Amino acid sequence: MSLNLLAPSMLSANFGRLDEYVEMVNTGEADIFHLDIMDGVFVPNISYGFPVVEAIAAKARKPLDAHLMIIDPDRYVSRFRDMGVEYLSVHYEACTHLHRSLQNIRNLGMKAGVALNPHTNVLLVEDILEECDFVLVMSVNPGFGGQKFIKRAVEKISVLKDMIIRRNTGTLIEVDGGVTSANAEMLRQAGADILVAGSAVFAAEDPLKAMKLIKGM
Repeated sequence: MSLNLLAPSMLSANFGRLDEYVEMVNTGEADIFHLDIMDGVFVPNISYGFPVVEAIAAKARKPLDAHLMIIDPDRYVSRFRDMGVEYLSVHYEACTHLHRSLQNIRNLGMKAGVALNPHTNVLLVEDILEECDFVLVMSVNPGFGGQKFIKRAVEKISVLKDMIIRRNTGTLIEVDGGVTSANAEMLRQAGADILVAGSAVFAAEDPLKAMKLIKGM
């Protein structure tokens, strides 16, 4: 059975009202803060850096989940740990020595995740599944918020869920990109445990209500 965790993506929040939005996630029906870290090289966009992560961490009362969309992520793993990040994912496409990267994250006391671009076959994680606390399936091309959901992700989630059950690894499945209240239940039924939602939460007229709707409440 899948979990039903919601991770609002702070990339979609109004940074001019950051304290207000952090408190909204603290008090609303969310479980995790999702932090998108982009370098302008691995993806064609640059997001916020360490000062913003530190500002969120200082006020967050729920776990921090950092998604590193950057080249050579190993350079920064310990720094994210020092800022209080509990879940850290690196991209399959960015890591030459993926076992080593995941083991390093775990050795530093964090949950280790592998993120997969939409074009990356989910079967490629089978050999490192035992090293993964979670797999992040991208259902849009990483780099920008507000993109249209790629439906092929649903089948990928189902295949991954079957693999996890067969291997008995207990790995969680996180989904990021185009998640809304309209497709959230379908994603959970396919096997998703953690749903990342950005504009569906922060661009909603009532973000607190939006979080409840995504969680099926």
